Amino acid sequence: MGRDLALLIPEIVVLLTAVGALVAEMLRRPRIALAVAVIGLLAATGLTLRLVGADTTVFGGSFRIDELSVWAKLILLPATVLSMLLARVDVRGTAREGTVYSLLCFATFGALVLAGAGDSMFLVLGTLLTGLATFALVAYPDTDPATEAAMKYFVFGSVTGAIMIFGLSYWFAAGGSTLLADLRVPDAMPMAVIIGLVAVVIGLGYKASLVPFHFWAPDAYEGGPLSIAAYLSVVPKIGALFALAQVVRDLPPESGWTAIIAGLAVLTMTYGYLAALVQDNVIRLLAYSSIAQSGYFLLGIVAVGSSRLALPATILFAAAYAAMNLGAFAVTAATGRVLDAFRGVGRARPLTGIAMVVFLLSLVGIPPLAGFVGKFMLFAAAIDARFTWLAVVAIANSVLSLAVYLRIVVPMYRPAEASIAAPGAWPGVVALIAFAATLVIGLAAQFFLAGPMAWTP
Repeated sequence: MGRDLALLIPEIVVLLTAVGALVAEMLRRPRIALAVAVIGLLAATGLTLRLVGADTTVFGGSFRIDELSVWAKLILLPATVLSMLLARVDVRGTAREGTVYSLLCFATFGALVLAGAGDSMFLVLGTLLTGLATFALVAYPDTDPATEAAMKYFVFGSVTGAIMIFGLSYWFAAGGSTLLADLRVPDAMPMAVIIGLVAVVIGLGYKASLVPFHFWAPDAYEGGPLSIAAYLSVVPKIGALFALAQVVRDLPPESGWTAIIAGLAVLTMTYGYLAALVQDNVIRLLAYSSIAQSGYFLLGIVAVGSSRLALPATILFAAAYAAMNLGAFAVTAATGRVLDAFRGVGRARPLTGIAMVVFLLSLVGIPPLAGFVGKFMLFAAAIDARFTWLAVVAIANSVLSLAVYLRIVVPMYRPAEASIAAPGAWPGVVALIAFAATLVIGLAAQFFLAGPMAWTP
């Protein structure tokens, strides 16, 4: 028990941080709640560093301390801190400001539970934790659009969650246990495994906004606070995708799960970018962009078990995606929600313009930025797993994505029709940190692959 708890110290710190922020809110001290949340999450990040290279389980194999769960903490905890700094702009001075910081911590805790799940019950627990917290966060403004968006998010989440729980009962029947590792037993029933997988893909696919389980995402992003949209596009998504990677590691290869994941990858990438092409609202454009990016994650997941590159590629792309996507939302928070608001920004605020161009080109996959390195690794993993056709489709969609992101870049360098206000302090700080991370991950990718990730089996 002592060993298991010692390995779970980062998660325990995150949970205590969420409770501490909630206590500060009960005392009507929102600034203290923010300080507790930021310090607690950064402390948990530091405590995670000692676990890099670990590959074990706790509590009888029900939770994994491995490359996925460790790197999930190193990516998602800093991403949550940046989201909180953005949220400070949206919720400062409101009646329940501290509650937002606490809910962000609880939702992140749920994402970490998903990323380390070794038992089907942890899939359920992680989904519920992230869902209940984020439903409330989307509805926080108490406006008609926010309420409508939260209701769609809640209803969709309830249905997909119920389907997933129903499907997990088939896995219990197939393996005689709730442990994911027991799905590999020789006498597991193939049809029950497939039914369970479809149900889990529906439940986690909703979290990751995979097509066709994405319908809530554009409305939730647009209706809720912009900072919450940024958070939803990164933390719960990466947690769910890492959970899906944990799941497929234990599926029998003969069950045919790769065909399901590959088909979802094509559908998600293509539909996401085609829908983004016709958006005039930048938040909705970035929502469909994040949907398309989820499809790229699936290139790494489909290669799990067939390529040594699969997990390092997925982790590296997750880090790159978190940096460039949060950066793009930070610039949007400082500029405006519609394309017309970006007109002339590149001329009036050159640094902001350069940062946004870097984030968008990184999302396309232009070297030497982080997005290029992440996508290159994903393509290599798919090809190594003999899914060359899927890599070709992904490359074609990257070309299509250039047309999507140019819809933001081109107006930025046209003459402005009105004066452009200076950006706020917190969005600027977040954009600066994300800008540095996007460059560093791209330029220093060889270090990460040869060093901290070299131990990946």
